[in-house]
Amino acid sequence: MKFDLILEDHLGPFGPYQKRIFLLLCMPAVFAGLQLLSHVFTLNVPKHRCALPGIANDTFAIQGPHHELLLNATIPWKIVKGTNVRDPCHIYKEDVLVGKNRTTQECRVWVYDKSIFKSTAVTELNMVCSNSNLRSLTNSVLFVGLLSGSVISGIVSDLFGRKQVLLMAAVLHLGSGIGTAFSPNFVAFVIFRFFNGASSITLLISSFVFVLELVGPSKRTLAGVINKLFWCSGLFMVGGFAYFIRDWHLLQLSISAPVALLFGLYCLVPESPRWLLSRGREIEAEKILRDAAHVNGVSLPDVLFDNDTLDNGPSTKITEMFKSHVLLTRTLIIFFNWFVIIMVFYGLALNVDDLVGDIFLNYTIGNIAEVTAIVLSLFLMDKLGRKVLHCGNMLLGGTACLATIFPIMYGTKEHEWITITLTMIGRFGATDCIIYVFSAELFPTVVRNSGIGSSSLSGRVGAIISPHIVSLGIMVGGDFGRALPSTVFGALSVVAGILALWLPETMHKELPETIDDAIQFGKQ
Repeated sequence: MKFDLILEDHLGPFGPYQKRIFLLLCMPAVFAGLQLLSHVFTLNVPKHRCALPGIANDTFAIQGPHHELLLNATIPWKIVKGTNVRDPCHIYKEDVLVGKNRTTQECRVWVYDKSIFKSTAVTELNMVCSNSNLRSLTNSVLFVGLLSGSVISGIVSDLFGRKQVLLMAAVLHLGSGIGTAFSPNFVAFVIFRFFNGASSITLLISSFVFVLELVGPSKRTLAGVINKLFWCSGLFMVGGFAYFIRDWHLLQLSISAPVALLFGLYCLVPESPRWLLSRGREIEAEKILRDAAHVNGVSLPDVLFDNDTLDNGPSTKITEMFKSHVLLTRTLIIFFNWFVIIMVFYGLALNVDDLVGDIFLNYTIGNIAEVTAIVLSLFLMDKLGRKVLHCGNMLLGGTACLATIFPIMYGTKEHEWITITLTMIGRFGATDCIIYVFSAELFPTVVRNSGIGSSSLSGRVGAIISPHIVSLGIMVGGDFGRALPSTVFGALSVVAGILALWLPETMHKELPETIDDAIQFGKQ
């Protein structure tokens, strides 16, 4: 008897036992969500300027008339976002007499505005001015960790089991999170960030796979979307923590220490019976299923397993998708859409502190847009279809991002709310729920797992690049620099949405099993 048939027709696709385990296994998604956008706050770049030479008690806030006179004599002025402000990176040379043509030099010591955050990693490690690229580097290292964790976690999970990997990831997550908070220098900070990213994505993926292996096929989309909502709850929570905890060390500790609760899962959650069966441990797998049946109030057949229980059909490499013109085009479009979606999601999240207004409010509105997109996707995917909904989202979000150039370049301060609204619509369009389901249904069964894995890998590459696009806008400077990241994200989203029109619709269709099925899919 097929394993999915046991779950669907005998045990129940989503009975009380699965729901209990499901809720426990959604906890790792919350802790992953706490970490993956925390850098919006821990790496926030506050207003800053060069420190006054020889003034030990210099602060960003003006202390009085004498302090203001010293600033005027020492710090040049420049126009930023249409406003005349003191240059954050340059100071007048001391050996030049006061005059209209005084020359400047870059400084190496800064003072920071502490009105929003008491401290951030940026202020302690001075990732500003000529060192501003270090902030982009730390974010890219985090995303490299995500990429590495995505690749390695599946291999380790198949070798040692879902439960063991969750425990190992929790230990690494706790250690790297606390290590990040106490990093003595930039190198240590970057190393801990890498392992924090790798452990975060391992928690997310391993728990997600674990959940799907316990749920029947008819309820897997629902379970996957709900798991995604738990991840979003972690995003909301880190915003709340950051609002009340303005010191980045304490904030990092507060979002890292609770992961110790996951150690309790080792006692409360059984190993995945599907994985046990794949390793030949049939007695253990059957005991778990019969315990589940008891909780669900159902009876299982006396004989559960046979040679066809697990799908051990011929394996096929993802490269088979590149040997047909039809499948090559389709696969590249899928990869490109994943690349753009993940890039835009993290890019817009990273760029939230460049928006006018309260950073906490902007961050929360962005998360609301994300949750709204996920919930609407759940209700509309089976009504409008995958292709219409996905293309519509990409074109809507991309057009909104492109449109931000007008209020930024030609608007006034009164028009800043338009920029924020358009950015949030862009965030709404960059939801990965639809493309995940759409991709899984387009790849044939023989390469479905490797296809989704390769697609996710494309997305992680986009995440690695996104901080540098945001940084490029900062380097360019001016209104054009502010508009540049959203313009790039918008243009790529529109292109991805248009290309996705060449993908066949999958709603209410029998999914392809073989490479030949995939070639013929959509031609009927």
